[in-house]
Amino acid sequence: MLKRISAVAFLSLGAMYYAQDASVIKNTAEIYSSSDFGGTAKFNSMAGSMGALGGDLSAITINPAGTGVFISGDVAATLSVQNNKNNSNLFGSSFESSYTNTNLGQIGGVVSFDTGNTSPWKFVNLAFNYSTKNLENYVQTPGNSNISTDVQYTDSGNNTIDDKLVYTGHAYDRTGTASNLNVSLGGNYENKIYLGAGLNFKSADFDQSDFFQLQLQNLGESAYYQKQYTPYRESSNGFSASVGIIGKINNNIRLGVAVESPTFWNLTRTYTEYSNYSNGIDYDIYDETRKLTTPMKLTLSGAVVASKNFAINVDYTLGVTKPKYKVEGTPEKQLNDYFSSDYKNTSDLRVGAEYRVAGFRLRGGYGLEASPFSDSSIKAINSNGVSGSYGLNSPFVGKRETLAGGLGYDFKAFYIDAGIQSITSTYDNPFFGGDYAVTTNDGYSVTNGDSITNEASIVSKVKNTKTNFFLTVGWKF
Repeated sequence: MLKRISAVAFLSLGAMYYAQDASVIKNTAEIYSSSDFGGTAKFNSMAGSMGALGGDLSAITINPAGTGVFISGDVAATLSVQNNKNNSNLFGSSFESSYTNTNLGQIGGVVSFDTGNTSPWKFVNLAFNYSTKNLENYVQTPGNSNISTDVQYTDSGNNTIDDKLVYTGHAYDRTGTASNLNVSLGGNYENKIYLGAGLNFKSADFDQSDFFQLQLQNLGESAYYQKQYTPYRESSNGFSASVGIIGKINNNIRLGVAVESPTFWNLTRTYTEYSNYSNGIDYDIYDETRKLTTPMKLTLSGAVVASKNFAINVDYTLGVTKPKYKVEGTPEKQLNDYFSSDYKNTSDLRVGAEYRVAGFRLRGGYGLEASPFSDSSIKAINSNGVSGSYGLNSPFVGKRETLAGGLGYDFKAFYIDAGIQSITSTYDNPFFGGDYAVTTNDGYSVTNGDSITNEASIVSKVKNTKTNFFLTVGWKF
């Protein structure tokens, strides 16, 4: 029978975690503060860089003035195939996981009203675009025999046995989807100025778990320890508004500016809380709600339309504010303190180009999005099993680099586009720190005290590679 094993605790986890689940920080940036909700094949094959060009159903989410660029009605739907691969490396050993999801990634349409030759407003257009992306993210990290603690248990003969409890692996698992419905109104003034305004209705629904395995070295028996407050399910709805303008400086140069308000989120979470009782671990299920405001964003765009055959666009998006939770108690205050000190105003640079030959379209793009978190230090366990100060580089969410390309063909009334993206990022992945509880075991008895507090983290280096394929079919009328 195992004795109380809180001896697994090491040094202080550090102020970064504030006793919070680290994934709350990660999800705030990666899910709720992100503008990436997928889109059409054309949009994605140009790395999402169309802010000054417009004329695409997904481009209106970057600058709603792009709604005014349409000169005919348009409906489109996009099949999205998303592959997500993670390689988690710990002290020279790694584990790779890969999975693929297929779904309807985008559907939208625009109705264009020609006002006639007598009005300076040439077109007034109404558009909607619904896009969605998969949130699945599975990161499995290998074990390390140097990370262990001495324990004792009694055998069937009531003899006291000395053993070691060894860390043998960790897994983080998130599944779900996020979506954005954009409704926008745009106008074309004298074929020189395009104005637009839009409303964004966002949502996210996902399940998440976080657990590691410990094994008795001599007996080979294992137990799984689930992070306190996990697994959990989170459902949320958000709202933002945007306005934008595109102006033709001349026939070859266009400039655009767009502002999206902060997104106001309402979050509902159903989570598991573990407690010690005289006969072991028990748990209860609770619900909680939170209110979150994610950053206001400013996008500056410029495009060169060299001819009817070639155009290139550059977008730069800056996060003007920082995430902020409505303070209901100590956890929200601690989160806000962390974002105030360690969250950077995010920046995102994208370049996209299109070349036309008769009905054919050739497209390409590049994007670079900075890591939203400052480098910092925590207390973590090294390869020898000793805890100490550890410098985190790009924690939780790393710098993202996007390479994109695609082809299309315009049949006049109908069109078909295909696009592919490769998105890579590398980040430090801290885990193991905080409160955990035995939830499943393999043979040995679970006793009171089999909840532990690990005061130091384990940090793996994760390389994430997303390979996304998009196929859009559209009709202009």
